[in-house]
Amino acid sequence: MCGFIGILHNRGQSVTEEYTQAFEQSNHLIKHRGPDDEGYYHDDHISLGFRRLSIIDIESGHQPFHFENERYWMVFNGEIYNYVELREQLIEKGYTFQTESDTEVIAVLFQDQKEGAFKQLRGMFSIIIWDKQEKDLYGARDPFGIKPFFYSDSNDVLRFASEKKSLVSPNDDVSTLALQHYLSYQYVPEPLTMTSDVHKVEPGHYFIKKSGGSLQMERYFHATFNPVITEEKRQMKQIQDVLFDSVGIHMRSDVPVGSFLSGGIDSSLIVSIAKQYNPNIKTFSVGFEQEGYSEVDVAKETANALNVENHDYLISAEEYVDKLPKIMWHMDDPLADPSCVPLYFVAREARKQVTVVLSGEGADELFGGYNIYREPESLKAFNSMPAVLKKALNQVARVLPEGMRGKSLLERGTTPLKERFIGNAKMFEEAEKERLLTQYAKEYPYQSLTKRLYQTADEYHPTHQMQYVDIHTWMRGDILLKADKMTMANSLELRVPFLDKEVFNVARQLTVDSTIADGTTKSILRKAARGIVPDHVLDRKKLGFPVPIRHWLRNELYDWAKKLINNSPTDHLISKAVVLELLEAHVQQKGDYSRKIWTVLMFMLWHQIYMEDVYSFEELQKVDETKSKVYEQMSLV
Repeated sequence: MCGFIGILHNRGQSVTEEYTQAFEQSNHLIKHRGPDDEGYYHDDHISLGFRRLSIIDIESGHQPFHFENERYWMVFNGEIYNYVELREQLIEKGYTFQTESDTEVIAVLFQDQKEGAFKQLRGMFSIIIWDKQEKDLYGARDPFGIKPFFYSDSNDVLRFASEKKSLVSPNDDVSTLALQHYLSYQYVPEPLTMTSDVHKVEPGHYFIKKSGGSLQMERYFHATFNPVITEEKRQMKQIQDVLFDSVGIHMRSDVPVGSFLSGGIDSSLIVSIAKQYNPNIKTFSVGFEQEGYSEVDVAKETANALNVENHDYLISAEEYVDKLPKIMWHMDDPLADPSCVPLYFVAREARKQVTVVLSGEGADELFGGYNIYREPESLKAFNSMPAVLKKALNQVARVLPEGMRGKSLLERGTTPLKERFIGNAKMFEEAEKERLLTQYAKEYPYQSLTKRLYQTADEYHPTHQMQYVDIHTWMRGDILLKADKMTMANSLELRVPFLDKEVFNVARQLTVDSTIADGTTKSILRKAARGIVPDHVLDRKKLGFPVPIRHWLRNELYDWAKKLINNSPTDHLISKAVVLELLEAHVQQKGDYSRKIWTVLMFMLWHQIYMEDVYSFEELQKVDETKSKVYEQMSLV
């Protein structure tokens, strides 16, 4: 687990000593991603910087890694879980190895197959490989987007990094398109970022940048569904076998491995399996002091039933807000998912005892775990209605007062799935954004991003369509974003055994009847887990991760929220009158507007950090000092 930065300039001139020093100093911005080691490479065309958190082959995993007589130079963030098997295959083909690291396996595999190597990797990764001889640059990101990969390609200079903060310059501006989409999605949908000239390499893609040519992006993995009717017992056996295999290889490490543990089936199943590989595995849980907003007790019950060690931590409202600025700095872009904060705290507690943790991200998207995936069943009655009647009912629903019983059901039942569902969470509707934003673009509604996804999934069952949309939006934009950022903020490696290519190969063949069945979600996964996971977990209703934002904004956080809104110099982007109106309506309990208010607040906090320079973290103080030198020197390179 590591982080990298780099600049490809292709100008064929030696860099200055001052530029080199400034570039290497800027690498310290991501020291949290790799506190154990750092390394650099510079030539007339490229600069590479690297930070390392030592996990596998601690002695020999230094980067940048060179191979084939220094023709190739590589930096790599992540873990390759099938590196042992790949190494054996390559040895049979006559290749030799100098280390035990997965880094060298990637290098040798690239020698053997060039960009075809990326398809063979089973793991999480973002990779950069520089061909010094041909002056070609290769980059790749893992199939599901577990590890981040940012880039900026402009003015004949390609910049790339594990975190966006390594790329932004003092003169960068807010992308109004990204802001518009953020207000609906609660995150900035990929490949956009909140900074106009910085983008993300999308999951399952690699690129080639040839000398003097443009950046060529190619897809090497596409997460699609292909349901196959299979006997239930066989499905259960397949799920059990592939999960035991995945958890086993995800526990490959030369440092201690622990696991997060909530009250849900996903983390409980991971821990239950992991315990069979390591009976002494430590688990970590977090909750809130606010009554009714903690799963610590259920996690403790599960830990006791499994006879594993459990450590928990309770968060107060004051502590939550106190850490928000630093958390948002780590996040790079605004994220309005309140659960990112407890994830930060549980990662902090885990890092005191282990270097690697397992977690259950991805199970809901792959195995149909969200309650909203049952919606097509509940709306079946509308399917037989004439189109004219549905249109009339839809118009009636839209004029009914907010909160009126039946309004939501009518709206959803008479609105096509592709128009209403854009992922597991939706904050502001288009009409609301038109009031809220000072620069609203009607030609880019939120459906403009999911349109191509629905075209690809047009023949799928509606539930599979929803899963497909979530995998390609919500999972990478929210779930995996916060998982990486919050664990790396604490120099902790997080591994997600559900998001494994082999696990997905099993999940993609499941029919909707086997996942959304028996009045519940993840039905077949629950059946496969029976006897492995304690019954109290399997029989418990899914709650997600409750955060008391609704309560806090009416009480403890009201003054903080109002002050942030009033003081934010974002009037050129957002109508404060609309936001304050929402806040007061929420306080007066005219409705629950907490998540919409929180979405705006997190953007304003992000704006304070990255646009206004309000906070003075040690790392932020270095941003302008180092980046200004890098950008200044680039003009001299």
